[in-house]
Amino acid sequence: MSTELGKLWAVGIGPGDSELVTLKAARVIGDADVVAFHCARHGRSVALSVAEPFLRDGQIHERLTYPVTTETTDHPAGYRGALDDFYTSASEVLADHLRAGRSVALLAEGDPLFYSSYMHMHKRLAHRFDTEIIPGVTSVSASAMAVGTPLVEGEETLTVLPGTMPADELIRRLRDGDAVAIMKLGRTFPKVLAALETAGVADRAWYVERASTSAQRVMPVRDVDPVTVPYFSMIVVPGPLNNPVPEPSEPTMGEVVVVGLGPGADRWTTPEVHGELARATDIVGYKTYLARVSPRPGQRLHPSDNRVESERACMALDLAKNGARVVVVSSGDPGVFAMAAAVVEVAAEPAWSDVPVRVVPGMTAANAVAAAVGAPLGHDYAVISLSDRLKSWDVIERRLHSAIDADMVIAIYNPGSESRRWQVSALKDILAQRLPADRPIVLGRDVGGPEESLVVTTVDSFDPAVVDMRTLLIIGSSTTTVVERTAGRAVFTSRRYDSAE
Repeated sequence: MSTELGKLWAVGIGPGDSELVTLKAARVIGDADVVAFHCARHGRSVALSVAEPFLRDGQIHERLTYPVTTETTDHPAGYRGALDDFYTSASEVLADHLRAGRSVALLAEGDPLFYSSYMHMHKRLAHRFDTEIIPGVTSVSASAMAVGTPLVEGEETLTVLPGTMPADELIRRLRDGDAVAIMKLGRTFPKVLAALETAGVADRAWYVERASTSAQRVMPVRDVDPVTVPYFSMIVVPGPLNNPVPEPSEPTMGEVVVVGLGPGADRWTTPEVHGELARATDIVGYKTYLARVSPRPGQRLHPSDNRVESERACMALDLAKNGARVVVVSSGDPGVFAMAAAVVEVAAEPAWSDVPVRVVPGMTAANAVAAAVGAPLGHDYAVISLSDRLKSWDVIERRLHSAIDADMVIAIYNPGSESRRWQVSALKDILAQRLPADRPIVLGRDVGGPEESLVVTTVDSFDPAVVDMRTLLIIGSSTTTVVERTAGRAVFTSRRYDSAE
């Protein structure tokens, strides 16, 4: 007579405190014929000790001993190969019990599907046997509890990182994130601490060891002796909403970071820029651009008119000189007709020569408009501002003629505003005199924003009246082509260029 197959239970037993084991997990552990658990060669199992109050006499304890943990191996496929072979053989040990009709409770520290060894068994057994997963309290939740500071709130995000990641990637993720939890420490701790310092978040990072157990330790990361850090430890960086950076008791030098928010759509603001905004104590910028920023509690906003760039730069540098972390916001990219040049120019003066200044790039409007219609900037192109507020019209006109003589695509920024109307008409006259009537022109207004408008026209049909300060123009070269496709119109400038010489 055939034996009915047993059931596999993946039992999350939480972070270490037996009282955090769920009622369902406790019941299944007590009912199971076999209680299985992973352990290192020393034979001790944290998982089994957590489950001990729920065990009963007569159960089979199946010890699944790792062939390696952190030591080297002579396996021909290396560390990963040794573990793959182990998981395959361990799964067959459990399969033998299941085929014999025994129920198996496989213990998983924390949650079975969260950085757990159980997942390797699941992939080998779940398609062959009846399987049920019982979730458990994760070490992230327990560590946040131990720190006692809200981890995430509102629109903040939580990023979980393994400490084994490369240092550069750790730094990037730390800068991009709001709240962060870092697992798999042990020997990686010095590298992780250095990444926290480089990313500028070490002052709000906490070290938690053996969360929820009687051996729990909690302290600022800078107070930790790296030699004592076990594998079962974690670093928690709560989100900035509930963990603002404390103001220094004595004035210290801050810094100014000039960032680009992108041309309009929030999705075009880079994670790096979001990170800089989150860490700022003060945010400086044109009032229209500041309206795109959602400040956290305690941040100070300093809005101003768009025509006072030098004064805005001086304010930012003065704030930083007195210890503030200042972010100066621009639309698009800060280095393209925006605040980066103004801030760096003022920072070159002796009064602010000791203030750190960084520039974080953003997507510029020319790239957004070009992408919206295809690839009109696929070959050499010039970028020219039509504003004559800081340079004369004679200079602008000479540059337009030079770009036309060079047969370059031209991206026109700042074409017109309520107080500057005649310049766009003057541009139309130049184009009509110098270029064929059918030369393509792209007009992109508020691209990525709620009032987005895209028009592909020609020199002959170009209407200056529809252009305002939120419009960017792309004037094609002799190789710019407009193609009417079944799937929609496309504009491109070929990278193949046949010289007339």
